[in-house]
Order: sequence, then C-alpha cells, then structure tokens
Amino acid sequence: MSERRCRFCDAVLQHDFIDLGTTPLANSFLSAEQLKQPEPTYPLQVTVCDRCWLVQTDVAVSPQEIFSDYAYLSSVSESWVEHARRFTNATRERFGLDASSQVIEVASNDGYLLKHFVAAGIPVLGVEPAENVARIARAIGVPTEASFFGCDVADDLVARGLAADLVIGNNVLAHAPDVNDFVGGLARLIKPEGVLSMEFPHLLRLIKGAQFDTIYHEHFYYLSLLAVENIFAAHGLAVFDLEELPTHGGSLRVFARRTAAMRDGATPAVEQVRRDEAAAGFDKVDVYTGFQSRVAPICEGLLAFLEQAKAEGKTVAAYGAAAKGNTLLNVCGITTDLVEYAVDANTAKQGRFMPGSRLPILLPERIFETRPDYVLILPWNILDEVVAINRGIAEWGGRFVVAVPELTVFG
Repeated sequence: MSERRCRFCDAVLQHDFIDLGTTPLANSFLSAEQLKQPEPTYPLQVTVCDRCWLVQTDVAVSPQEIFSDYAYLSSVSESWVEHARRFTNATRERFGLDASSQVIEVASNDGYLLKHFVAAGIPVLGVEPAENVARIARAIGVPTEASFFGCDVADDLVARGLAADLVIGNNVLAHAPDVNDFVGGLARLIKPEGVLSMEFPHLLRLIKGAQFDTIYHEHFYYLSLLAVENIFAAHGLAVFDLEELPTHGGSLRVFARRTAAMRDGATPAVEQVRRDEAAAGFDKVDVYTGFQSRVAPICEGLLAFLEQAKAEGKTVAAYGAAAKGNTLLNVCGITTDLVEYAVDANTAKQGRFMPGSRLPILLPERIFETRPDYVLILPWNILDEVVAINRGIAEWGGRFVVAVPELTVFG
C-alpha cells in the first residue's frame, strides 16, 4: 500500500481522525431506475497531517463525478439567502464597492449571493462547476461560467481584465481536492489591494459538537484557522480579520489579502480564534485521534429511539434530504424500515431517493398528509427554520427529533 501524503504539504499522513466505513456519495441522489442497480460506494476515512494540521479525507473521489451535476441549491434555504444578503450589504460598505468594482464568487451556486450585488449595480461573475446550477444563476441575471476553479481559470480571468476587488468563496475551500491549485488561483485573482472572503465550517465546532455527519466525500477537508493560515501563507495570503458565524453548526468567515498588502497585524478576532484553537490542542495529535469515540453513542441513541418507536407502532419521517443526513443515515444503517420517507423543498431532489438508505424524497406537504408521530430533522443547522415551517405538527401530537450531538425529542 502506498504512503498516504498530505494534499497540501506532502508530509506522510500517520494519524486517523475518523473512519466512517464505506458509503455512497452524499449528494448522489437516485432515480427510480437507479434503485435497480448496484450503488457505488467509497471509503469515508479522514486523517490529520501532523506537520500542517490539515484534516483531510483519505481517498479522493473525482470532483467531476461529484459536482458536474449537483443537486444542492443554495436558494432553497431562506435563512441562507438572508445570510448572503447581509454579507453583501456589509462588504459593499466596508470595502467601498461600487459600479467600478469587480466581484467574483467561486462556487457561486444558483446566484443566491451575487444577485444582491447585481441589484446594487456592482459587476459580478460567478464561477460554478455544475452546469445545471450555473444555468439557474444565468436565468436570474447573474453572469456565471461553468468551470472548476484553479490557477488556469484565474489566469484566464485576469487576462480578460477580470481581476477582482473582492473574491468570495462560501463553503467551497473544503471541496477543492488540489488545495494548492485552488488557493493559488485565489491569490492570483485578487487585485494587489483586493480582498478574499472565505467561509467554511470550523473544525473546532465540529469536534466540540460531535458533528460527524458533516463528514462526506464532497468535503475533502475539515478546516481550522491554523491549517487555513498555513495554506494561505504558502500562497502569499494573510488573514487580517474574521467573523465567527452560527451557520453550518459554527463557521468562520475569514478575510485575507496579499501578504504584501498587509498594513497592520491581524484583528483581535483573529487572535482570539488562534487562542481558542491552541487551548483545544489543535497543534497536538490527541484532540484529533480522540474524535472517533464520539460517533458510536450517537448512532446507538438514534437507533434505540427509532426501534422503540417502531415497536410502539409510531411513524417517523425525515425533514431535509441533506448531505449530512445521508452520512447520518448510512453510518447508522437506517433505511425505510425505521424512517418511512424524507421531504425536501428542493425540486431537484423531489421524486428521487436518498443514497444508501433509499428513502423516497417527497414534497414537504407530505408530512401534513400522513401526520407522522415524529419528524427527524436531518439539517439541524437550519433547525429553527424547519421548526417554524412545520410547527403545525403539534395539531396531531407530532414531535421533532434531532440526533446530533445527542438525541433530543421536543415539540
């Protein structure tokens, strides 16, 4: 067996973070015809590099296989669109963006964010790998090119006069298998005084909240500020500010610029997260290798609950055919024997089946038609939004269930 090497620094990888067995791709939803065929599965194993502290999946799946035809649409979540709107307003004011500026978003999805800049008269361009999603963005007036971003794409954009005052990447840094090509491209794309804004789920929150269900093949990395700063520094970028966000179970939004453009040191917010990670032991192996033991109790608790519900003749439906839900169901071995179906507002998922568990994905109205005793919320990161939409289940005594970080039944 060949040595496992870090995708960033090429050090030999010797320490396991977690092994979740073999699962299908979390966003590869199935058609009825595909149910008749064997489902491709891949090892889902994560390691940590003890040189640069980058946590990364052990086996890469081709990004073309994952992202060329993608079922995730950002605009489906109203809270996420509002999150994007607030960001655009704040950055326009902070960085003085106007009609003479250029904003580029990498992995721009369906235009959920850039449309707010368009409405303000600011030139934008989206770079989105999934052509099916890029078409949706273009249809609402957001110029979008379907490409996998890297140095070559960045060089082409700059050559076309599209160097950016602001480059945005929300929840994409973890999706780039060649992290050096990706971050190198970001560094080339911003103007000499330009700004880079990147959001990503924070590894510190993943570990503290036992969020193992956020691990799936589409995420090649699980990011700490420590690792991100190491990667950025290698490409001439420096983090000058950040915000801690509640999104996706706890995220960081980091602001960076070229090292040569740094006039002052990092803000107190950056220094605080550095201290938090140091206190958690992020520069030591133990905090990473101890995570595996957190998974079994969560699966055992959920399975015991579902089996008891079945024994009592109770019915369970799932809300949200989220990727994290697919990891949870597949790692726990849950199928239609214990959960009857899932619902999702994303029309691209409706009528299909969840990978592995093969739960049928139906319209959200189905919950009110069948009146299940329990609604298992899979995308717990938008818990408040889901509860608000479905508060009517109380009419028949229905209750909500969340499995991570521990089984909670409420409502």
